[in-house]
Amino acid sequence: MNVKTILYIFTVPLAIWALDALNLEGKFKKNRYYQARLLYVMLALAISYLVVNFFFDFYMYSKFV
Repeated sequence: MNVKTILYIFTVPLAIWALDALNLEGKFKKNRYYQARLLYVMLALAISYLVVNFFFDFYMYSKFV
């Protein structure tokens, strides 16, 4: 396993846990539960992607010093 995979394993659940604090379903139209869930998953993956790339770049640049 490489470092990015390990970071994804930790950050995806953390992003989902953090998004649980928001009430995203209240912002959508009625009977749009599946679309709200899809956006929820896509937001969690996008946040995880940004966090993993930040930490991976930080890790790679710190190896040069």
